[in-house]
Amino acid sequence: MFNYYDTASSRAGISEVSAKLALGRVAIVGVGGTGSYVLDLLAKTPVGEIHLFDGDKFLNHNAFRSPGAPAVEDLEKQMKKVDYFTSQYSRMHRHIIPHPDFLTSENVALLQGMDFVFLCMDRGLDKRGIVDKLVEWGMPFIDVGMSVFLVDNQLLGMLRVTASTNDKRDNIQKKIPFVNGNENDEYAQNIQVADLNALNAALAVHKWKKLCGFYQDLERENHTTYDINVNQLNSQDQL
Repeated sequence: MFNYYDTASSRAGISEVSAKLALGRVAIVGVGGTGSYVLDLLAKTPVGEIHLFDGDKFLNHNAFRSPGAPAVEDLEKQMKKVDYFTSQYSRMHRHIIPHPDFLTSENVALLQGMDFVFLCMDRGLDKRGIVDKLVEWGMPFIDVGMSVFLVDNQLLGMLRVTASTNDKRDNIQKKIPFVNGNENDEYAQNIQVADLNALNAALAVHKWKKLCGFYQDLERENHTTYDINVNQLNSQDQL
């Protein structure tokens, strides 16, 4: 699945452990911010296929909240996000498949056949229909989100990672917000917080790797939050 050998795993002697991540098909729904960093991390794993879903174009503000350093020429093309990121990460991973679609309950069937799904979308009303179907299909997924607010000329807020598998489904209705962003939410206004996107993605991929058996998992949490202003990581919904 790589265009060149993964010498990082072999040099560290963890090739056998890395093989646990070789799932067939993984989807990332929404690649504008956090989802693009999820892609950056997944592209370095032996996942068979990485499917990208997003109907938006890759514009200037996206460049400041996603990995890499796009050229002015890249921005002028106004490519679909999925096409732009496919062009970048196909240099490393052979099987990245773009889908220039906004996922809703109407076309959620596009996710059938996936082995795992990362939900990185900010449209909560659309998310409900998708989550309902993923649960119905018995499909494991991780939903990410953040709330960032401007208070006294400083940003504060919380990051969230919620995992849902057949072992734990009863937490999602309480822990996943199914509403769209409000006008007081600075993140919904495209505040450039690339470090928060990166951290949110890292926490999500970290949990996915635990579910795959890559990392030892003694806590077995299914809901993680990070509070920015007090630098506190919280684990909830343990099995």
